[in-house]
Amino acid sequence: MAAPSRKPWLSPAPTYQTFESFWDSDEDAPGPRCAHTLTAIAPTKSHGPRLILFGGTTAIEGGGGFGIRLAGVTNSVHCYDVLSRKWTRIKPSGEPPSPRAAHTAAAVGTMVGFQGGIGPSGHSTDDLYVLDMTNDKYKWHRIVVQGEGPGPRYGHVMDLVAQRYLVTVSGSDGKRVLSDAWALDTAQKPYAWQKLSPVGNTPSARIYATASSRSDGMLLLCGGRDITGTPLSDAYGLRINRNGQWEWTLAPGVSPSSRYQHAAVFVGARLHVTGGSVRGGRGVQGEAAVAVLDTAAGVWLDRNGLVTSSQPSKGQAEPDPSLELLRRCRHAAASVDTQVYVYGGLRGDVVLDDFLVAEDSPAHSEFNSPASISERASNRNLDSSLSSSGSSMDKSSMTKLAEASAAEANVANAMWQAAQSSLNSPEETSVSANNSQADKTTSDFSDTEADVRLHPRAVVVAKETVGSLGGMVRQLSLEHFENESRRIVPLNNDLSQPTKKFTRQKSPQGLHKKVISTLLRPQNWKPPVDRRFFLDAYEVGELCYAAEQIFMHEPTVLKLKAPIKLFGDLHGQFGDLMRLFDEYGSPSTADDITYIDYLFLGDYVDRGQHSLETITLLLALKIEYPENVHLIRGNHEASDINALFGFRLECIERMGERDGIWAWTRFNQLFNYLPLAALIEKKIICMHGGIGRSIHSVEQIENLKRPITMDAGSLILMDLLWSDPTENDSVEGLRPNPRGPGLVTFGPDRVTEFCKRNKLQLIIRAHECVMDGFERFAQGQLITLFSATNYCGTANNAGAILVVGRGLMIVPKLIHPLPPSMHSPETSPERGTDDTWMQELNIQRPPTPTRGRPQPNLDRDSLAYI
Repeated sequence: MAAPSRKPWLSPAPTYQTFESFWDSDEDAPGPRCAHTLTAIAPTKSHGPRLILFGGTTAIEGGGGFGIRLAGVTNSVHCYDVLSRKWTRIKPSGEPPSPRAAHTAAAVGTMVGFQGGIGPSGHSTDDLYVLDMTNDKYKWHRIVVQGEGPGPRYGHVMDLVAQRYLVTVSGSDGKRVLSDAWALDTAQKPYAWQKLSPVGNTPSARIYATASSRSDGMLLLCGGRDITGTPLSDAYGLRINRNGQWEWTLAPGVSPSSRYQHAAVFVGARLHVTGGSVRGGRGVQGEAAVAVLDTAAGVWLDRNGLVTSSQPSKGQAEPDPSLELLRRCRHAAASVDTQVYVYGGLRGDVVLDDFLVAEDSPAHSEFNSPASISERASNRNLDSSLSSSGSSMDKSSMTKLAEASAAEANVANAMWQAAQSSLNSPEETSVSANNSQADKTTSDFSDTEADVRLHPRAVVVAKETVGSLGGMVRQLSLEHFENESRRIVPLNNDLSQPTKKFTRQKSPQGLHKKVISTLLRPQNWKPPVDRRFFLDAYEVGELCYAAEQIFMHEPTVLKLKAPIKLFGDLHGQFGDLMRLFDEYGSPSTADDITYIDYLFLGDYVDRGQHSLETITLLLALKIEYPENVHLIRGNHEASDINALFGFRLECIERMGERDGIWAWTRFNQLFNYLPLAALIEKKIICMHGGIGRSIHSVEQIENLKRPITMDAGSLILMDLLWSDPTENDSVEGLRPNPRGPGLVTFGPDRVTEFCKRNKLQLIIRAHECVMDGFERFAQGQLITLFSATNYCGTANNAGAILVVGRGLMIVPKLIHPLPPSMHSPETSPERGTDDTWMQELNIQRPPTPTRGRPQPNLDRDSLAYI
């Protein structure tokens, strides 16, 4: 048998290959087919992954347009073995469904359920049929379902949601186009359909839409044709929330092209939409043959058939003729791992029998242009939503933030003196010797094929926005961020050896789960009324011990892969962490931890009122998902600093003096083991502070031995946790840092040199409060990230996270401060907003002053602010 020919689909994007003459005989091949279903079945002990093709029609009648009539409707079943690449026609035992087309199918374990459709004699019944493949035996079952159900319909959608609920939506009953939704709980007998009344943005009535379930239990409904026959371009997410309530949410942006009778299937977090009709039952013509909704990044990718040149600066592009393969409708698609399979369909008046496969290679994906992504969103509305969020500071706030922080300067100076005193130590001398050869050495990290890119639009969540897809409906061009160059610098440090040793040897089973179940409540977390912390000192010790065992076996520089979410400084503002989890996904199997990692860049404690909740939840998540949740150290993860700026006082106030001091000491002992940096795909380095004056190679950071304290006097550690970029791109070299004597700022030339020497493309760091939650520096080679809003109750800044997709496309996602009239989760119920102990502390020890905007005489185009 000849190997399948390879035809490029989108290069360097995912590539479709045609499988020509790929089956053993014409008898086992499905042959020409449209309006059928193709369903992927997970591997079993005795079988690899399989595809089940059922039903459909083998011919059409009529002259096209809305007058197309399906003929040769069948109920045949074909199985494709992905590993052997072989089709087999199967004849299951039991009573088969009647011949049908335009029906639905969904996998439930090793079974496939089928419902609805239209046959030679009209509508099929609404009976639910199941093809059972348990023990590799094929058998049909007609499921007895009690009560009222969806009724006979066709052109609808169905999939399994949250590994439990068969959900069917929309379609037509022959008289009208429907907008209803039904669910059947496969875990509860007797089986019964339940008509849903979801809250949120309900999609309009439609037929010939598509739907596919993400691995975390979110059903995405995409496109379709409305009651007037107009093709639709919107997408909606349906899920059941933690309260058991079903809810609809409008997905981000607008699809690059309207369509119906298309196919859509998830690969990881990316919904691949192929083909479809735009009018009259014909395949897409002028629109993109393929569109992809990246739900992790919250953006649509428009695949319009242009191949981006390997040298983008030349702007060369040429049509990809093989993309014409996807100009079809009424076909079927399924996914296995990273591959998308497409079979048959209709092109014009021809029923197709070809079999296509695409490898989803996000690392090679390209956006066509900034304008092609959700360009239909109203910039005017986006601007107004931002301006209403109050992103600027009043004079009083600026005055408070501009006051010098003598306590921080003294601490920083003390650590600088310690660092200087160790310059002649053998360890530091060795490091200095290594630095002297930095120009001759480079990192041994090999290049990957993808380039790091910052997405031209940021996702913005208005303060009043709620929703299960994170409210990702507003996107703003980066050119509209007027405050991006305004920084409000916070501070952080490390720890001395704890004064008390702990002998606990084993974490009690389920303690971290108790923490997660108590605190991980993105939609309904409330601060304790009496401020008493729910863990005692013993439990804190056990939690720290369990997490410490993980950290001590991790490298000093983590090696991570995309996709991954990055969080900047949190500073005890636990309410903001919950808002970010609510809007953009949380680390749980019910949400998105199954396909995306989380990286936190330090400064978990101090300043805010809920440092205990913040650090304990992150430690519990690390214990629960050690391979997916990652923490590195900030400068506030140090006893010398967090003894002054709130964490020690919070531990005492909320746990009692004896237990509070014990817990605070144990946390700081743990902090000494935290990793110090992270590499993402060997292209992006993440750290808390910066490269300062002493860091020239990644290896220098890797060579730092943990546990490590700030009084160890390492200049490398000092720079890593405390240094900052200079004021803007026009200020090069090394300059004094206003944080305190001995601290430095580093210019864009240092960033460029470091990245080139280490074969890196981007530095992502935290450590400074920036007005828009993120800020670019060094022509975009460095990004500062800050996740806490309204820092210290005065800055009125936005908070942000960065989502790094598999293709190393980076999307900023923002939340704005809650309006003053609303009670922030950071305000304890029993206290007024003007007299809390933390506000008094922050008044006494304000953060370093606000970063100024570039001077008017500077060439704005020469700075990376656009």
